[in-house]
Amino acid sequence: MEKRIIECVPNFSEGRDMSVIKEITDVIESEDGVKLLDVDPGKDTNRTVVTFVGEPEAVCEAAFRAVKKASEVIDMSNHHGAHPRMGATDVCPFIPVSGISMEETAEYARKVGERIGKELKIPVYCYENAAFEEKRRNLANCRAGEYEGLQKKLSDPAWKPDFGPAKMNIRSGATAVGARDFLVAFNVNLNTTSIRRANAIAFDVRENGRKIINEKGEEISVPGTLKSVKAIGWYIEEYGITQISMNLTNISVTPVHIAFDEVCRKADARGVRVTGSELVGLIPIKAILDAGRYFLAKQERSSGVSDTELIKIAVKSMGLNDIHPFNPEEKIIEFVMAEKGNRKLADMNLRAFMDETASESPAPGGGSIASYMGALGAALGSMVANLSSNKKGWDDRWKEFSDWAEKGKTIQNKLLELVDDDTDAFNKIMEAYRLPKNTEEDKNVREEAISVATKNAIMVPFRVMETAFSAFPLIREMVEKGNPGSVTDAGVGALALRSCIKGAFLNIRINAAGLNDKTFVKDILQKGCDLETKGMLEEEAILKIVEIAIIKKNES
Repeated sequence: MEKRIIECVPNFSEGRDMSVIKEITDVIESEDGVKLLDVDPGKDTNRTVVTFVGEPEAVCEAAFRAVKKASEVIDMSNHHGAHPRMGATDVCPFIPVSGISMEETAEYARKVGERIGKELKIPVYCYENAAFEEKRRNLANCRAGEYEGLQKKLSDPAWKPDFGPAKMNIRSGATAVGARDFLVAFNVNLNTTSIRRANAIAFDVRENGRKIINEKGEEISVPGTLKSVKAIGWYIEEYGITQISMNLTNISVTPVHIAFDEVCRKADARGVRVTGSELVGLIPIKAILDAGRYFLAKQERSSGVSDTELIKIAVKSMGLNDIHPFNPEEKIIEFVMAEKGNRKLADMNLRAFMDETASESPAPGGGSIASYMGALGAALGSMVANLSSNKKGWDDRWKEFSDWAEKGKTIQNKLLELVDDDTDAFNKIMEAYRLPKNTEEDKNVREEAISVATKNAIMVPFRVMETAFSAFPLIREMVEKGNPGSVTDAGVGALALRSCIKGAFLNIRINAAGLNDKTFVKDILQKGCDLETKGMLEEEAILKIVEIAIIKKNES
């Protein structure tokens, strides 16, 4: 299951006193499950932009605490700066990164806004995707009049805050809380020093386009070719080149690879060459993986390859190493968030995993090994699909096999996650058994914890069974229609899947034996038995096809 991650980018009305800024960021960093990514103070604007990420609940708690701290250490009655603002925490947007929808993110934003209004007595306006009415979607509307005009605004019934009192908070002003798309700052490098030419290309692609005078002498707007894109051309003296500097305000509308290719087309039309690109800040892994798939598809090659290979293709295709080395560990948000030193089984090399399994520790055990066997079985299916996609004479079938390889990759990645989930489930059972049992209440708490942990230790291998079984259509397709030279590889994949399913069911049965919830046990054992039987039948049917293929090969 994809980890749920949201980003929060609050803007605080203090950019000069670093001790004040640190008080706020210390509060954010103190929240477990949150990672502070960036602190960007501006002296002229007297404003600091802070970026942090994490799981939704942790991010929301950190955001509230930061707003609370800002209300204590920033006095808006003394604030002056170049940037529009209306509060100590001026804006607090939440951005979905992975595993969560915009609608869900907007709900989290509203809950934080409600809490700010209720507990801190700060007027709150919800904007963009968190807005309750259309006119408040635009942040500029919500902030119109700024801090100095806030008292008058609050007295207007049409601008009653969404949360909090319709009353001036002299010290803290008001806060806009919203949900918006992930913004990517992306620069494309050109082989020219001409700012005029760079700007012409920027006007060609940016959504607002350019102003021209028509034949009637009227000024009209001609939109550019890329939606949700802001762009300008500038000269970078350090590099001796011009760039198209773009803000991609909605990468689900215009992804980075589409923006890059469009700039290439427009630059070429003006006699200018694109030499590479530069990513400013962070980017979600999905955006880079989508770029890798896009460029492989242009070559009519299978995209069902590893994430590492997709990232490499994306970086090479867009020239992300042109100016600075592109380090995925520093530029991809999920990699930056990953806990250093938290070694997962799935991240080990083969020998280390084998040695860990063979050690005196009871985990990883049969459940993790079963899941890993399933992952290898699905991987063999993906391998045959990738080989088939690239087979000479089968050029017209590359997309068919690429789609199958993608399905296999999804399955193998899920099974790989379950390798660690199985070990985690075992450890939770052990933790439950170690709970105190001194009093009757202790015993009840311990018994309930053991029951919950045991059910989880049953459901993890059941998900392994379901996931592994879903790979059989891939294996059957590769045996029947894939590269004939790899038919036995697919056959081994079927064997691995069946062994995975049978092994996972052994875990279910042994864990279910000690559970008191007989209804749950009966239901899961029946489902598991059905899956085991179906898996055996699938394996037998596939191996018959493999045997026939081997016989034909020997006879030819």
